[in-house]
Amino acid sequence: MRKLVVWNLMTLDGYFEGTKPWDIDFHNLAWGPELERYAERVGEEADLLVFGRKTYEGMVAYWPTAEGEGKIKAYMNAIAKIAVSKTMTEPGWNNARIVSDPIPELTKLKQESGKTIFIFGSAELADTLMKAGLIDEVRVCVVPVILGGGNPLFKPAEGQVPLKLIESSTTETGAVILRYEPVKA
Repeated sequence: MRKLVVWNLMTLDGYFEGTKPWDIDFHNLAWGPELERYAERVGEEADLLVFGRKTYEGMVAYWPTAEGEGKIKAYMNAIAKIAVSKTMTEPGWNNARIVSDPIPELTKLKQESGKTIFIFGSAELADTLMKAGLIDEVRVCVVPVILGGGNPLFKPAEGQVPLKLIESSTTETGAVILRYEPVKA
């Protein structure tokens, strides 16, 4: 059975982007050799990436023509990708397809053999899948900055979602990478 993992960077005050879409300049405060190696290991661990429409559009606008980036650019462009959207008609990116209803699709994909499935960005999609009980792990890199406003990574919930810490590490930039798994009832 495959794992479905959410991976995101967020500010200390809980935002994964600023007040405007793709306002993620704060990522530069965390970026360094350790986070680069971590991102490369994610590429080795994964065989499928899943994005909500807004995140997917930003990724497809960047990665196919990104300069440099070595191993990360290579796996971002080669790996299988799913864009979750009810409005998109063409994926416009190598090895990608569109899915309109992620819950049955990801339920099925998790049962198949393969590597880890990652969700990058896509807070609304991650929230939907968390509420459906499909998320096996949440990985967050807490960036050492208070943004003061923006789009929160975690959306309002009807109740608590207990998590168990399975790993933590600190980078030279002061960012903290946390790995949690939801506590099964």
